[in-house]
Amino acid sequence: MQTQRLYYEDSYIKEFKTKAISCEKRDGFYAVILDKTAFFPEGGGQKSDSGYIGDVFVFEVLEENGEIIHKTKEPVNEGEEYFCKINWDLRFSRMQNHSGEHIVSGLVHKKYGFDNVGFHMDEEYVTIDFNGELTREQLDEIEDEANEAIYRNIDFKIYFPDEKELKNLDYRSKLDLTEDVRIVEILGVDVCACCAPHVKKSGEIGVIKLLDFTKHRGGVRVVMKAGSLALKDYREKYKNALGISNLLSVKQHDIFTATEKFYNDLGDERRKFYEYRLSVANRDKENLKDINGSLVLITDGYDMDMMREVVNFGAEKTEKYSAVFSGDDRNGYSFVIASKTQDMNELKNEISQKLNGRGGGRDGMIQGKSVTTKQDIINFFKEV
Repeated sequence: MQTQRLYYEDSYIKEFKTKAISCEKRDGFYAVILDKTAFFPEGGGQKSDSGYIGDVFVFEVLEENGEIIHKTKEPVNEGEEYFCKINWDLRFSRMQNHSGEHIVSGLVHKKYGFDNVGFHMDEEYVTIDFNGELTREQLDEIEDEANEAIYRNIDFKIYFPDEKELKNLDYRSKLDLTEDVRIVEILGVDVCACCAPHVKKSGEIGVIKLLDFTKHRGGVRVVMKAGSLALKDYREKYKNALGISNLLSVKQHDIFTATEKFYNDLGDERRKFYEYRLSVANRDKENLKDINGSLVLITDGYDMDMMREVVNFGAEKTEKYSAVFSGDDRNGYSFVIASKTQDMNELKNEISQKLNGRGGGRDGMIQGKSVTTKQDIINFFKEV
């Protein structure tokens, strides 16, 4: 006996009574078959419903060999009647987004002749892959027309045409279908084969927002949100825009210009600070101490650029090692060491053993971190 598919009869059924036909224990879950179900199984780019059979949670629904399999962690009693509930908020959000995708794909096909060759619905967004490239301006036009279709509150007509009707029907489909074809028609906008639940009228979608887009396999991948997901997205972005406008003391519509100016000013300050740091390093070149032929500076507050500046200077002045250690005895020292004549691999091994150091490098220079003391560093270069 095949399960009666209530989601085909009415996509707005949230609760229903049914009888458990079978409950088979499988690897890590129970496979439950019901005599009728409003749980939509995964298909058509849309994930399955979730919800409850009585008090038993349904975490996934699949179709196997024409049967609807409800996956649960607990068993149900075969032959017993149950009151079932689907997770309606999630289902309706998916209906809004899937129906919105049909509108967008139909308009793109009508206007530019491109086909939807890929569709994926995540929990937070939808992606649509078209086999032709679109610009931001073209997508803005599609977005305007899609929302105009929402304002007109167009009917969704869903039906199974007979063989003759199907033969004469011009509809979109990724597959070459011949029987049991379910058509979703948005009057004047789109005709497409689809197995998923949809809204009854376009106004229930609320809003469609086309977000990002990227080139993809010779075409374009569009990221879309509709309905409650689009509202949630706007709310989060509004909070962020409000926070930035308050930080920069500008109106929200001016935050890009203000942020760009702030970024450029920050870049100028960073360049000035970089030049200042190098001036400090240049000044400290004279503070390199000769320890048994090596030139060594032990300091604090240096970054790697400053250390390399001093080390490169010292390497020209000695036949042994030029080294800068920056830090303190409590937190350890960062180091940069260079030599034009010495074996740096051998030195790296000695630093590892005697100064508890880690690091690496090439072309006559090594750098890293050492957990040691200032006196141990001095003693190390006295002996090296």
